[in-house]
Amino acid sequence: MLTMPMAPSRAAGASMTGKGACVVVGVGPGIGAAVARRFGAAGHPLALLARKKDALDAFARGLDAEGIRARAYAADAESAASLKDALAAVEHDQGAVDVLVYNAAVLRSGGPLEVGVEQLVREFRVNVGGALLAAQHVAAGMKARRSGTILFTGGGLALDPWPQMSSLAIGKAGIRNLAWSLHKDLKPHGVRVATVTVAGVAQPGAGPLDPAAIAEVFFALHQQPVDGGEVERVVSASSSGPRA
Repeated sequence: MLTMPMAPSRAAGASMTGKGACVVVGVGPGIGAAVARRFGAAGHPLALLARKKDALDAFARGLDAEGIRARAYAADAESAASLKDALAAVEHDQGAVDVLVYNAAVLRSGGPLEVGVEQLVREFRVNVGGALLAAQHVAAGMKARRSGTILFTGGGLALDPWPQMSSLAIGKAGIRNLAWSLHKDLKPHGVRVATVTVAGVAQPGAGPLDPAAIAEVFFALHQQPVDGGEVERVVSASSSGPRA
């Protein structure tokens, strides 16, 4: 899939605050949009990745009206070539990636005796494969700079699988494992890796599960020190607010 970034309204590159780009893979109307807005409000120029570029363009224009720099890129997380092209375009347009947030997932019901192998593998490419590819793409630069953050949207299904969402549960278990593995690999190089395990349905007005509240957790994990910071934060209906 060709990547076609929208024309920027301001000069590309690092923001006036000196902060590098924040890439959000899988920008929808819930967590992805809220996380993007939170990091953008903190001064990070945004790279918004999703399959439906028309909706992304509209969202980016709305952010721009709020004073947040954002560019939209078409990317299919199931396709390695599409995702690589989009990430390369981001680096060309905006320079070094300071923050990667991987939020893409396939939400499809089906029990473990119903899901076909082909479906499971196809959805795993989005649920985990794209996360691995994106992390690999940005990790080299982060290691060289000895700074950077990689964050994943995890799920409570990794801790307590629901049979009717078996494929997603397997994917979220994979994301959780990937986050811990990358943390152990990248911590010595000054790169923080963490996952927000969302144990419930994210929706407006749901307290700790409101997408805006979840976005605050993502940002808190980004701000924590590499040494001694949390690798996983579980967010549920009974969670308290984000901790520093």
